[in-house]
Amino acid sequence: MPVLDGVGAIEAIRRVDSSALFIVLTTYDSDHDIYRAIMAGARGYMLKDAQREELLDCIRAVHAGETRIPALLVAKLAAGVSGEALTSRELEVLTLLAQGHSNKDIGARLSIGETTVKSHLRSIFAKLQVLSRTEAITVASRRGLIHL
Repeated sequence: MPVLDGVGAIEAIRRVDSSALFIVLTTYDSDHDIYRAIMAGARGYMLKDAQREELLDCIRAVHAGETRIPALLVAKLAAGVSGEALTSRELEVLTLLAQGHSNKDIGARLSIGETTVKSHLRSIFAKLQVLSRTEAITVASRRGLIHL
């Protein structure tokens, strides 16, 4: 979509018609994507590989006023939102980390000391419940916090 993504479209339409009902049909299953869609007003969230009958059931349920999200996606969403959110600075550090920068490079780019970078990394590891830089990047990417 050249101007808005799906969430942006939902938000724009809901500003005009707050009673509009939305089901997101997508390939994206990160907790961040699901959360954004639900917060924008989606009442259903289905993956494109869903069976025809599942999709029809979702359409019927949403039309009847229900919310329909497959259990696997609810579990993924719960796992992602149950942890403490990363700060904007932590996301900056994590993004630079994922780009392959060293602690020294990250510090120089963000105008902070290397010790402060290490402090941010400890906080990131704790919040993501990981033990290594590689694991932090993997978990953050899976959750949609960073894009590789």
